[in-house]
Amino acid sequence: MLQTLHGQLGFSFDTQENFVSETIIANILAFDRIGQETRVEQHSDLTYFINDYWTASQRQSNRLHEISYRACFKAELPQFFIERLSQPGDKVYDPFMGRGTTPLQAALMGRHPVGNDINPLSKMLLQPRLSPPPLRQIANRLEEIDWNQSFDVDEGLLVFFHPETLQQIYALRDRFLKQDELDKIDDWIRMVALNRLTGHSSGFFSVYTLPPNQAVSLERQAKINQRRNQTPPQRNVKEIILKKSKVLLSQCAGLEPQNALLGTAPAEATNYIATDSVDLVVTSPPFLDVVQYAQDNWLRCWFAGVDAETVPISMCKTVESWTDFTRGVLQELTRVVKSDGHIAYEVGEVRNGKILLEQYVAQAAQNLPLEILGVMVNQQNFTKTANCWGVKNNSKGTNSNSIVLMRKQ
Repeated sequence: MLQTLHGQLGFSFDTQENFVSETIIANILAFDRIGQETRVEQHSDLTYFINDYWTASQRQSNRLHEISYRACFKAELPQFFIERLSQPGDKVYDPFMGRGTTPLQAALMGRHPVGNDINPLSKMLLQPRLSPPPLRQIANRLEEIDWNQSFDVDEGLLVFFHPETLQQIYALRDRFLKQDELDKIDDWIRMVALNRLTGHSSGFFSVYTLPPNQAVSLERQAKINQRRNQTPPQRNVKEIILKKSKVLLSQCAGLEPQNALLGTAPAEATNYIATDSVDLVVTSPPFLDVVQYAQDNWLRCWFAGVDAETVPISMCKTVESWTDFTRGVLQELTRVVKSDGHIAYEVGEVRNGKILLEQYVAQAAQNLPLEILGVMVNQQNFTKTANCWGVKNNSKGTNSNSIVLMRKQ
């Protein structure tokens, strides 16, 4: 029988051959970093463990993570599970890697990163950060680029960019699209440029717009410009890339290449990953049809030469189709995960908490060789700081992550 434990989380698994379920749950129950006891609740045959498990503070993780991507989780989430459910040298995998938070954090912690995403932008955003070039080489390469070339540009993009800035963006885009394969330095520069295309400060190539994890349409940006009485200012693309590179590289001294395995495939069909090869999965799948991929990523895809409309991102409109999709993913994960390996499947809040996706994950896992250890709810209170569009929000809010924790039997 489970009982609530007190004291600091400090169990060491180094001498254990297997992470048995009872020890893992006891470890979760013992967590009281901020002096708050874990609550245990039972709902619909699922056991919930509720606490503030990882920090509510901002910018606590390595600066290499500071690449914006829609619906990404903080690095503290995979760090929590990597620390407790894997050892150095283990393979840690995310089948929906997005910006690559889980594989990058795994590499930073001495694990072998394995990552997949059907979005081709994901690999472009992650791969350079797993083996970053020195800042000096980046600076030298930026000096080699002819920034004064003249291109016939899409004038619609002038709602985002000053004419001279747009010419510089075209110079970069033309350079990358002419190469079959980028070297390590150009790969890095493209990654930074993808992240700096549009945003809400002078650190981006664009005029003030939405944060960089989603691009608005040309029509909407024109309305934003009119409402704010703004015109795109001239930006120095080279200087912005160098400045952002310096920030990203400021904490990567201890990063060692860890034989990363990265792919672009459906999460339910990752044939390039060997059977029984993964020790831990930490992931967050698409939440129904919440994120509009083509709409949010059209500008990044244009820059990278990707047709956003052809990327088959999962867009499940019903919980029934999402459950079927999840079952296919879990079936594939039971193939690639070792016996006694673990899966942390984060589902978050959907439609104001009216749909509890963790219950559908449990349904999808039925008759698979998976033991559901429980649902960890990381519940935080936070102060809302964004009020970009004049929407009046309360000053306080609640942010919850629900993670279905499973073990392959």
